[in-house]
Amino acid sequence: MADVTRPSSLSELAARYGVATEYEDWRGRQVPVPESTLTAVLEALGVPAATEEQRAAALTEHDRTYWARSLPPVVIGRSGSTTPFWVHVTHGDPVQLWLTLEDGTVRTGLRQLENYTAPYDLDGRLVGEATFELPGDTPLGYHRLHLRAGAYETSTAVIMTPARLELPPRLGAGRSWGLATQLYSARSRDSWGIGDLTDLTDLAVWSAARHGAGFVLVNPLHAAAPVAPMEPSPYLPTSRRFVNPIYLRVEAVPEYAGVRHRNRIRKAREQVQARAHRSDRIDRDRAWKAKRAALETVYLVEFSAGREIAYQAFCRREGTSLDDFATWCALAEHYGADWHRWPAELQHPRSAAVTAFAAEHPAEVDFHRWLQWLLDEQLSTAQARAVSAGMALGIMADLAVGVDPNGADAWALQDVLALGVTAGAPPDEFNQLGQDWSQPPWRPDRLAEQAYEPFRALVRAVLRHAGGVRIDHIIGLFRLWWIPQGASPTEGTYVRYDHEAMIGIVALEAQRAGAVVVGEDLGTVQPWVRDYLHDRGLFGTSILWFENDHEGDGRPVPAERWREFCLSAVTTHDLPPTAGYLAGEHVRLRDQLGLLTRPADAELAADRQQQDAWLAELRRVGLLADGSGAEVDEVVLALHRYLGRAPSRLLALSLADAVGEVRTQNQPGTTDEYPNWRVPLADSQGHQVLLEDVFVDEGVARLCEALRAAVEPRI
Repeated sequence: MADVTRPSSLSELAARYGVATEYEDWRGRQVPVPESTLTAVLEALGVPAATEEQRAAALTEHDRTYWARSLPPVVIGRSGSTTPFWVHVTHGDPVQLWLTLEDGTVRTGLRQLENYTAPYDLDGRLVGEATFELPGDTPLGYHRLHLRAGAYETSTAVIMTPARLELPPRLGAGRSWGLATQLYSARSRDSWGIGDLTDLTDLAVWSAARHGAGFVLVNPLHAAAPVAPMEPSPYLPTSRRFVNPIYLRVEAVPEYAGVRHRNRIRKAREQVQARAHRSDRIDRDRAWKAKRAALETVYLVEFSAGREIAYQAFCRREGTSLDDFATWCALAEHYGADWHRWPAELQHPRSAAVTAFAAEHPAEVDFHRWLQWLLDEQLSTAQARAVSAGMALGIMADLAVGVDPNGADAWALQDVLALGVTAGAPPDEFNQLGQDWSQPPWRPDRLAEQAYEPFRALVRAVLRHAGGVRIDHIIGLFRLWWIPQGASPTEGTYVRYDHEAMIGIVALEAQRAGAVVVGEDLGTVQPWVRDYLHDRGLFGTSILWFENDHEGDGRPVPAERWREFCLSAVTTHDLPPTAGYLAGEHVRLRDQLGLLTRPADAELAADRQQQDAWLAELRRVGLLADGSGAEVDEVVLALHRYLGRAPSRLLALSLADAVGEVRTQNQPGTTDEYPNWRVPLADSQGHQVLLEDVFVDEGVARLCEALRAAVEPRI
């Protein structure tokens, strides 16, 4: 039931800024949003709304801002369709318009449409509104729209996006399968206590050459703060724009050959690796300390002339964003990883004090630039070798929802992020208390004012050396759950984003990169959103355990009814691997951590009922023998063979499933209560598994071949 006591001015103001006043929860109930939540969220958007006077002033200012602008902050269009836009000039004044394309071509003669909007009195000046349109043959890209009215000139950005993202030619009309891996957990004998980019390269080449894999889906490789304790979650990075140097393979850096005392570096690696082999936790701090010391030694080796040219070209290409990130890293090493605790004069990247710091510490800043160059090179190598080995897509990157509020991106991009709120998710079936990700969300208005440049740069960076990208919680590009500071996740509300712009930019950058986009569209999703993503050529995500007929009897949805344009898998990193799921670990763990909203016995009974339904489905289609007593590995194999019966174009096998791992990598709703993102790859007995073991394991090969058989065309 809606809250009928809410002031109408507050509801109107919320509607104008895309803030939901009610929403439908995971059980289908309409939930009114508290007035306190609305005022806090509006405040985070720069709109005071606590009193009637403030709301009246904000509504008036909203009107004035609209009419005072001659052109929209950005014009978003789709190729093949005309794109209308409004123009505001003094009522009756003639106007000239022209379009400068990104290649320098100038187009004129834009068609005017009918618009009967009455003029607006702006401080005694009547402002009229006219509507024009961009033609349907406007090419894809980032252009500039210019306006002249008398002596006055202005311009705005135009972003022309694909009507539909086309599939990469290498993928064609066929299907593809790939491994999904948490790279940090997948070590080899030569890595430094943590999986790295050489391990990723080897995993890709092996799975492609031996088992016909078309991609490797990897966890977000986003940068963490370079100081201890290093944040373990790849979904809470200090920067999404840059990469974590902990994933570098020191010995793969060309300048390593010029180090005189390489034995010291080899000994340091062996010590870290030996400790990692004895521990049941990934120790990022120890690994990074040893690896950083080695990299500092390599940094002192002089570049060749060609390498110097390449490095300078990289720095020019990355520009101010790289400088800001490297400067933040150096500042973090002096003052700590929370920029809110730095001296006030250092809390904004454009301050004179920050400029002076960078000038006083050039080598420290440059070291972090150099690390990003090395990462760029090793990622390029990984993708090139994956494709050379036969992969249709190669590396599939993962884009996290947001960033650490105290980190590099939050510091560098603070003018386009919302303060006083955090992003998260409302309660759902598997996270019944909701989730607070502690991340500052984009401000939709500020993104538009900057023509989405920060978002464009982010998407372009993550696709630079990838054949695909998985976008975590892609629903956040439509609407995102904002939680006021100090409130619980249940006390949030949705804030709407311009999905035409956000999804359009993703499609444009992916088309230019020749990449596939997979949206993680699980959880509470409005049905039309999945249709929209499909229409724009973006893939969805299907997890077998969630493919139940929620509107019917709750039984499994037969594989043939699953979506075609989808990445399908049995499990996900937020659930235990399949062996653990079959044992009910996801229920027992949540009960142990106090995350259930009903008794554990009831949860276990419901889970057992669901699993029994899936076992019955496997028997119905002949993938399990009738009767009871199937071994766990038989069920895991049958589930993946069942996956192959779906029409989904992309199928994923978790590396943890492949080796028989039981433990989950992440338990949503926790931080240190469970060792999230710190579990090394292990078999069903808890014995650590190295990549060299994976490559010769018969059980792993059996699962890989099951998916290979599913996607290869039958002749």
